[in-house]
Amino acid sequence: MAIERTLSILKPDALEKGIIGKIIDRFESNGLKPVAMKMKKLTREEAAGFYAVHKDRPFFGELVDFMTSGPVVIMVLEGENAIAKNREIMGPTNPKNAPAGTIRGDFAKSIEANTVHGSDGPDTARTEIAYFFSESEIVSYDWKERQA
Repeated sequence: MAIERTLSILKPDALEKGIIGKIIDRFESNGLKPVAMKMKKLTREEAAGFYAVHKDRPFFGELVDFMTSGPVVIMVLEGENAIAKNREIMGPTNPKNAPAGTIRGDFAKSIEANTVHGSDGPDTARTEIAYFFSESEIVSYDWKERQA
């Protein structure tokens, strides 16, 4: 199995609900450790640049509005097959299709306010991580297996 890094963003609705710790615990409980983390309020330029791949889609303006509506927590998660594991933990983009036990299935209210973002592949992960973090901000560390 390959050790990978992926980007995760806890969106404004996650912070409004006070579930930052619950979400991070789900990552850690599934073998994904945060190796970089910051909280910030994205500017319109930052949000538009990050989601530029969607700029021609009809929901782009609403997405930028939502992502700038409050603070977010941005993390780099590291672990075995981190990209696929993170996507599994998050659940499908549309919470109506997300099973209970996934972040979106348990916490998201709509496809627009779906609580979390996660990179969808290795190239995207590298690009997204570099968008928010310099290499010096990413700190790998060893951890012992969690005690249940």
